Amino acid sequence: MRVAPSTSEEPNNWKMMARPVRHRWGGSMAARKKAAARKAAKKGSGELIISKSRVKAATRKCNVGSEFYVALDQAVRKAIADAEARALANKRKTLKPQDL
Repeated sequence: MRVAPSTSEEPNNWKMMARPVRHRWGGSMAARKKAAARKAAKKGSGELIISKSRVKAATRKCNVGSEFYVALDQAVRKAIADAEARALANKRKTLKPQDL
């Protein structure tokens, strides 16, 4: 949308007004991304818990294959699930180191 200048001294100085893009489903892009991430986390989708960059930084003498990240992520998810089951069996809602 173009807006005419407010003063009569600059009649040829038209400026474009910047407006945030709103889609028909509403909300900002960040809000939609957060909602999608929450929905994916509930489903247990392919999103990794681990950080690839930190895993790669932790290795000193070896390269890291792409399958390793998936296997490590599965091992971490299993460890968390087992720790959660142990904590609930002990009537706690807090995970502690002894649950591992």
